[in-house]
Amino acid sequence: MKNTKYDFESLVDRKDTNCLKWDLFEDDIPMWVADMDFKVAPVIQKAIQKRANHPIFGYTIVPDELFESYISWWDRRYNFKMSKDDMMYSTGVMPSISSMIRCLTDVGDNILIQTPVYHVFFYVIEDNNRNVTENQLIYENGNYYIDFDDLDKKLADVEMFILCNPQNPIGKIWSQEDLSKIGDLCRKHDVILISDEIHCDLTDPGLKYNPFEVSSDYDRVITCLSPSKSFNIAGFQSSIVHTKNEELFSKIKTQLHVDNSDSCNVFATAAVMSAYNESEEWLEKLKEVLYENKLAVKEYLANELPIIKLVECDATYLLWLDCSALNVHSKVMSEFLRTNQGLFLSAGSDFGECGDNFLRMNIACPKELLMEGLGRLKAGVTALTVINKGLY
Repeated sequence: MKNTKYDFESLVDRKDTNCLKWDLFEDDIPMWVADMDFKVAPVIQKAIQKRANHPIFGYTIVPDELFESYISWWDRRYNFKMSKDDMMYSTGVMPSISSMIRCLTDVGDNILIQTPVYHVFFYVIEDNNRNVTENQLIYENGNYYIDFDDLDKKLADVEMFILCNPQNPIGKIWSQEDLSKIGDLCRKHDVILISDEIHCDLTDPGLKYNPFEVSSDYDRVITCLSPSKSFNIAGFQSSIVHTKNEELFSKIKTQLHVDNSDSCNVFATAAVMSAYNESEEWLEKLKEVLYENKLAVKEYLANELPIIKLVECDATYLLWLDCSALNVHSKVMSEFLRTNQGLFLSAGSDFGECGDNFLRMNIACPKELLMEGLGRLKAGVTALTVINKGLY
């Protein structure tokens, strides 16, 4: 997409910048971890440069203005009305969830997640010596649905439910009806619900996600929010935790402090406030670019690689590719593509065994890089198909 104001086309060399995506491994095209290969909004970069011009980088407080930027953003875009008194600062969504697991559940407790889902949910539960309970989503006719009968049964034996809203990796925007049903079931079984809404802004143009706290009146709910995915500023490690439940609020606030997760990066306030207060136009342009990339993938697969199906989605820049026709384990597929094509896509089994016939692809990159990645995907799948035919 040609755009004279914002640059979504330039290929930025991220090598040798201690970049997780590009420096951790030696793959030519890393399309795995969820950050973007686009330049940040110019106003964010200017705000960081302005703060960097001050020669002292000491301890930093969280100003009221940061909370106000969140409040204004969710009010005007999603009709989610928050109060500063119900908000806590944290270094990130996953550190927050880890803290909440420790202070709101006991060792050996069961925690429910809906699979396939963000793989770190598994780690944060198991590393805190709790047990994962899976409510597997129903995959039918190329779409995903919640198995509410199974959810009802599983919630009877868990203490916490970690929801991904919108859902990563399937890119699903949960409806208000679905979220209301989830809230009713959590109330029925007295289960604490954490709603991770980090991908909420990254919906297709014209679409909006539904905040859980707007869709349900259930009161034992905590929402985790951050600009890190929307504005590609994960490196500043900034988020907020919101709950109107006073008992939960008190326990979480204490635990965040105990875990040293409530302190602020010296650049974080400038990045967050410039994102929410001044970068809305940039985000809307970004969403157009991501949608065009999604359409490009859909067209390419249909015309060049029909053996792989794109699962229809409305949110995130992560595409869920149905590779079941290949009849190859996802880890084998992922490793084959890396070894033979230098293309790194996430294995679907990372998100739960029910994802084993899938690959996850990050399309948040300039079109030129995306098309190169698709070409390598085609070459890899073609080679793998030839090998498989030779084996049988």
